[in-house]
Amino acid sequence: MAKIVVFTGAGISAESGISTFRDKDGLWENYKIEEICTAGCLNTKRDETIKFYDLRRKDCENKKPNYSHLELVKLEKEYPNDVKIITQNIDDLFEKAGSTSVLHLHGFLKEIYCEKCNFKINISYDSLKTLYNECPKCYSFMRPNIVFFNEEAPKYEDLYKEMLDCEFIIVIGTSGNVISIDNFIRNPHSRIKKSILNNLKKSSAINDRLYNKVLYKKASESIDEIIFDIKEYINK
Repeated sequence: MAKIVVFTGAGISAESGISTFRDKDGLWENYKIEEICTAGCLNTKRDETIKFYDLRRKDCENKKPNYSHLELVKLEKEYPNDVKIITQNIDDLFEKAGSTSVLHLHGFLKEIYCEKCNFKINISYDSLKTLYNECPKCYSFMRPNIVFFNEEAPKYEDLYKEMLDCEFIIVIGTSGNVISIDNFIRNPHSRIKKSILNNLKKSSAINDRLYNKVLYKKASESIDEIIFDIKEYINK
């Protein structure tokens, strides 16, 4: 496991034009979160849910990784045994930046899978509704490979494993409402010695006093300082 974990949320992709459900405009404007993002939505609002994620997939097609994505992936490639990027985001911006090992905790927008046999396929930016009304193997329903609210998140096990060996945690662009990194820092068995918090503004779900360094500004304005601190830690 890597000793340095970079944990990212929606804030890092916002600078590339990826909207979040907290935004007041964009793709979320005409949808209710509880109807298309919550467990059971495929039973009660299947067509709307499929359409929404088809639109999100298409919206990501022309989005480009920003400076933060590019610099973090460059760092990951330079120190593959030391640095692990973990994201709550379902977009492919880290992949576009060149990463092949980012851990997506909440699924990956370009993938769909069968609700019955779990057959998975990457459909890129195409439409699930157009290509796969049913599974090509067992003819059951296909669904977006997205973890909806109140669904189990299998990749959390990988998160917990990574955090067991983590010595330096960098938190970028997350409110802390879904996953509390604070709890990993507070854990009496934690190996974390150093921590950086980088958000656009203060969040009521994060205790910034727990962090060694706090940067309240855009990720792109903070990433050079963050990278410097990471390299200094690795090479000490």
